[in-house]
Amino acid sequence: MPDEPVPQDSIAPALLISMPQLNDPNFARTVVLLCQMGPDGAWGLVVNRPTGQAAAPVIEVEPPTERVTVKPSDRPAGAEGGLELWYGGPVQPDRGCLLLGAWPDDGEALELCEGLYISGSALVLRRMLGGPPPMRARLLMGYAGWAPGQLENELTQSAWLISSADLDIIFETPSEHMWEAAIRRMGADPSFLHMSPGVH
Repeated sequence: MPDEPVPQDSIAPALLISMPQLNDPNFARTVVLLCQMGPDGAWGLVVNRPTGQAAAPVIEVEPPTERVTVKPSDRPAGAEGGLELWYGGPVQPDRGCLLLGAWPDDGEALELCEGLYISGSALVLRRMLGGPPPMRARLLMGYAGWAPGQLENELTQSAWLISSADLDIIFETPSEHMWEAAIRRMGADPSFLHMSPGVH
């Protein structure tokens, strides 16, 4: 997934909270961390869809490009206390990155904002797979991508609410409550959100 610096005039980083009329199943009731938005398009990571699958048995790091991929072999039913796989989006779902709440020891990461980092480092991933992961760590497979102008059009159609990149929402709020909590954090009641014609 892209790793260019975030443009200074971008609304990223931010949280995109899907409105009820967003009927694409990939994004219904999702909270997306918007990582980059610019003339060439936008990309982000869905942050409220854990898979319940442990990462260690199904993840491999492929040299020399250090791609993080999912093995097509047996997938466990539960994460069992280790690093868990999270659904990051429908684009390239066999590739992953780490979303971290602290700068990794090896320094290989992109800082989105204070206290929020993305890393594709195989070294960092191997270390986390080998022991208890930090509390603020997510391994997300795939990402959400928008063509030039697509996200702007969806925002015009009120498909998304925009909020600040709140680390407590991302890392501390249970995934099943995150969508509602993010909306309430903005001072809105999810039950009163306007239902207009569908998007996508």
